[in-house]
Amino acid sequence: MKLTADYHTHTVYSDGKSTLSENLRRAKALGLAEIGCTEHGFSHLFRGLKRRELPQYIRELRAAERETGIRALLGLESNILTESGRCDLTERDYANFELFVVGIHVLVNFPKMHDSRLGLGSWLRTQLHARPSRSLVRETTRAYINAVKTHPVDVISHLNYCCFADAVEVAKCCRDYGTYLEISSKKEHLSDEELAKVADTGVRFVINSDAHSTDRIGDCALAEQQIARVGIPLGRIDNIDGKLPSFRLARWREEHL
Repeated sequence: MKLTADYHTHTVYSDGKSTLSENLRRAKALGLAEIGCTEHGFSHLFRGLKRRELPQYIRELRAAERETGIRALLGLESNILTESGRCDLTERDYANFELFVVGIHVLVNFPKMHDSRLGLGSWLRTQLHARPSRSLVRETTRAYINAVKTHPVDVISHLNYCCFADAVEVAKCCRDYGTYLEISSKKEHLSDEELAKVADTGVRFVINSDAHSTDRIGDCALAEQQIARVGIPLGRIDNIDGKLPSFRLARWREEHL
């Protein structure tokens, strides 16, 4: 198994250690066809990409792309903010962005205190090894599903990492709407048993590094080990062995721009 592209990477513009140029040079050295540059979303406290930084970010990204010859997708690891699926990457941003990754995070400026249950509330339960309430699981599941239904989401990042949802129901929605589930090579966010049940839905996957430094760009070792243990067919993974995914945001842009 050889990774074709890595669609989840960070730089100094969020909480990464490397520059865009360094990440793209590393991708070229590894022989990747393309790379997704996905800083944390605009509402992420302290670590998110700032809207005022976006013009400079785009200039640096395109310069690095010209320098290396590697295709770079301008993306965002957007935050899900509400049970209704609201995200901090909005339709007014789609003209600039090429890759729509979403996840649930802790240090986020949620619209209302209740919404913070999705991030901070779930994280606290994780740290305390406390069982989540049924209502929290329902709310988190609906947040993922509504985000996929109402936005052209390309990839769900680290599903259920420090949060609680019905992963099978989320996977079914992703299958039906053409959104990929990430198998992270940074952390195993689903147990082998959970991933096996998710795979049984027929959802399609991408492997991502969630790299925060150049040495982790293109690293798929942890994911490869779990895939082998669970027995996920490699034909269901769309960014390996020369394959490239078909992304929803790209289709939206073709139809609307």
